Amino acid sequence: MRYLTSPSHDIRTNLAIETYLMAHADLSEPILYFYINSPCIIVGRYQNVLAEINQAYVEQQKIILTRRTSGGGAVFDDLGNVSFSFITKDDGDGFGNFKRFTAPVLKALHAMGATGAEMSGRNDLLIDGKKFSGNAMHVENGRMFSHGTLMYDVDQSQIAKALTVPADKMASKGIKSVRSRVTNLRPYLAPAYQNLTIEEFRDRLAREILGVSDLADAKTYPLDDTIRAGVADLNQRYFKNWDWIYGQSPAFEIQHRRHFTAGTVDFRLNIANGRIADLTVYGDFFGSQPVQTVLDRLKGVKYTRTAVTAALADLDLQLYFGQIDRNELISLLVEQGETTK
Repeated sequence: MRYLTSPSHDIRTNLAIETYLMAHADLSEPILYFYINSPCIIVGRYQNVLAEINQAYVEQQKIILTRRTSGGGAVFDDLGNVSFSFITKDDGDGFGNFKRFTAPVLKALHAMGATGAEMSGRNDLLIDGKKFSGNAMHVENGRMFSHGTLMYDVDQSQIAKALTVPADKMASKGIKSVRSRVTNLRPYLAPAYQNLTIEEFRDRLAREILGVSDLADAKTYPLDDTIRAGVADLNQRYFKNWDWIYGQSPAFEIQHRRHFTAGTVDFRLNIANGRIADLTVYGDFFGSQPVQTVLDRLKGVKYTRTAVTAALADLDLQLYFGQIDRNELISLLVEQGETTK
């Protein structure tokens, strides 16, 4: 088995490296690939982004958002998490066999004192009944990867804020994540492993899995200029591409309603491929101009605050909605956290 650690903390680059290697690397031997990410959310291939995240919070905190090529649910990563990936040929007994790829990870964790760590259900690793690892797979052209997270010392308060969608009325056709109780591994490890840096934790895992006492003895898989060029291309086409991240979302409907001093506004939106496909508005507000002008302006616009603000920039919204603040109306349209039923 060959070994690689990513030099980047950007989830988009790290996923692009994994994707490139799966398609182009010499897989005469499997590759064990580790990466550590700055705060980010990764949604599954078939999920509806806006049904999974608190968009206002994610944007405010500058949390990187991307979509991976594998299925499964949305996860939050930060610098207290290590992600691992086994990149290999598909021998017919790999895809769907999570037990096969998590077994060496569990063995390593047991050796570090987390003897209660176990696989549960289809693709989760648990300890003391709490989840510390979610796993997913992707297969293509006779090649595959199986990757997963390992929560060592993740800021769990961020998970609840970033992945909890506020209580809007939303009917989504995407695959919803199943929220589980989560925990960090650190307190379950032997004392000698409870104060490691995240890099030290990663390296200890690698030594255990590879069966070497020094990573200098491991066979590595170097990143050359050809790989870097391929990774940059994948980033632009997929992992940093708005259409890949948002445009892959299934159609869904959403309701944003709020009572203002000047009246109640109730937006009903149909979102398809990350854009406003259709919308209507109800309420008891007073405007001097027909609100259809505003609705027509928004059709086809990306469902982001930046795009909505730009589309309405030259309209005096008080002509259509009365004495309601412009920024509050835009927030009602796009920021779930500011709405009420």
